[in-house]
Amino acid sequence: MVRKLYRNYFKNNVFLKMILLYSGITIVTIITLSYLMFRSMSQSIVEKELDIQKNAMESVSRYLDDKYVAVKDMTIATYRNESLSSNLSYFLTHPFQEYAQHKLDQYYNENADKSTDVLEFLKDQLNNDADIRNLMLYSADQQNLFAFDQNKHFNMVSTNAAHSYIPDAMAQESTHISLPNVWVRTAINQWDSRLFSIRVPLNDKMTLKNIGQLLVFYDADKISNVLSSYKDKLKGDITVISVDGRVLYDSTSQYYEKSYPYAEQTSLYSNKSTKPADKGMYINKLISNEGGYIVIGAVPKNVISQAYNGLRNTIIMISAICIIISIVIPSLFVANYAKRTNGIIKFTRKVKNGDLKARIEDHGEDELGQISKSFNNMMDDLNLYIDRVFKAEIKQNHTELAALQARINPHFLYNTLEVIRMRAISQGAGDVSEMIYILSVLFKSLVQQKEIHLFKDELEACRLYLELFRIRFKDKFSFQIDIDPIHSSRVVMKMSLQPLIENYIVHGIRTERTDNQLSIRVLQEIGFIKVIIEDNGRGIDPQRLAQIKDSLDKPEEEGGSFGLRSVHARLKLLYGASYGIDIQSELDNGTTVIVWFPDMEGKGNQYV
Repeated sequence: MVRKLYRNYFKNNVFLKMILLYSGITIVTIITLSYLMFRSMSQSIVEKELDIQKNAMESVSRYLDDKYVAVKDMTIATYRNESLSSNLSYFLTHPFQEYAQHKLDQYYNENADKSTDVLEFLKDQLNNDADIRNLMLYSADQQNLFAFDQNKHFNMVSTNAAHSYIPDAMAQESTHISLPNVWVRTAINQWDSRLFSIRVPLNDKMTLKNIGQLLVFYDADKISNVLSSYKDKLKGDITVISVDGRVLYDSTSQYYEKSYPYAEQTSLYSNKSTKPADKGMYINKLISNEGGYIVIGAVPKNVISQAYNGLRNTIIMISAICIIISIVIPSLFVANYAKRTNGIIKFTRKVKNGDLKARIEDHGEDELGQISKSFNNMMDDLNLYIDRVFKAEIKQNHTELAALQARINPHFLYNTLEVIRMRAISQGAGDVSEMIYILSVLFKSLVQQKEIHLFKDELEACRLYLELFRIRFKDKFSFQIDIDPIHSSRVVMKMSLQPLIENYIVHGIRTERTDNQLSIRVLQEIGFIKVIIEDNGRGIDPQRLAQIKDSLDKPEEEGGSFGLRSVHARLKLLYGASYGIDIQSELDNGTTVIVWFPDMEGKGNQYV
């Protein structure tokens, strides 16, 4: 079955092979380019989405760093104020009742303002930062915890080591951002899971001895405000974890008080790196060494793929349209060429079967159209050639018949002319007698059949013809023939000069003048014999001369006599395009006719 289909439709059908080959190449090329373009553009979209997530992560990191710096600035502010620093040291190293008495004495003795009061200072910090949920001071000497909530409610909690683990937790020096300590939560009754803690040690300014800790609980949900500007662009989740892997902030709120599932994988990544945690997830990681936290961005691949699903569908649609267009349109063109080619094949079969009137109906200007026109022109030329050859054979037969009839008994004409000549002599008409004699000789030379016709023969015929008119016009006309004897033996076409001389006698001579002259000169040039026929007759009008020159290359009219066109056409036909006639003339100043012949010696029956 396959072989039959191949044999019937593919084996000898070059156009179908071209279509299939082109279609295959086109489909493979478009699919390959579409895949590469989709891969490049989708990767660009993925990178763009991940860059957006990285920017959001950096915003979160800047927020946390700002809070970390803000807590440090609180301690620096206390050190810069001598009175406040002194009061803070006194506050952390003495019982609260003594500090209260100490401040009261300062008001009475020194008129101190409230800005140097530790508790007022803490309230001011709460006023300055609305993100603070709890602000606490821990006294290492007194083992007391002094706490303010966001509503500025003050609470003092005794954290004696015998009854609380808070002193042990505070003894661990850690300045990292972390989750609030569970014992501190218990002490101040703060159980909100969405908090993160920043702790800074407090030292005595004079002795540099650690006297306590500044502890701040921040609302983790406030981080979401930072991400609000990315709300419509951000894809995936952002999570902040501490160095021990505990969740400080989760944009989805699903990992609070839980272990982050990708904590172990992210520990293997370098800072600011992007890695797939598994086959279905992209992970971005940003580490803060000073703050001791890690910002992680996680986005599922299927979420990012939604960003380029439309692109994929668009590329598939455009690729399909391109494939259809690139196959259908060329196929239509190829089918048209195949149809035209089949028309040419059918035409050749018709011609092969003898239908010479068949023509190809194709008016295109392309290669097939030119081939069709060439075939049609060839058929026209072939038919014309057949007609010409056929008619030429008929003419040749008539010519041969006429020649045979003329050669039946030419002596009858000679004898008749001789009788007339003798009668003219008896009557005393000597000039008539001479003219009849010349005519008889001229007629004999024209009728006589010779194998080789030479220049001397052609010039003798011209001399006899001119002699007739010299006798007729007596002293009004003279002629001169100049030829080197070496040129007399050159072969020449019969009746090639006499018609040109006849044109002068008929059209150029002026009978009212007595100085009519005609000269014939035969010259030799390289490869040519040049004959110059020059007269001083009427000349030719420039417009008429242009018409004559233009008519030289036109076909000879049926039934026309010998003349310029006849001689010119025969010379080109016999010898080639380099030979023929050239005419120069001025009105009332005579005419010059130049005839170009090949330089050939007689070697048999040549152009008789």
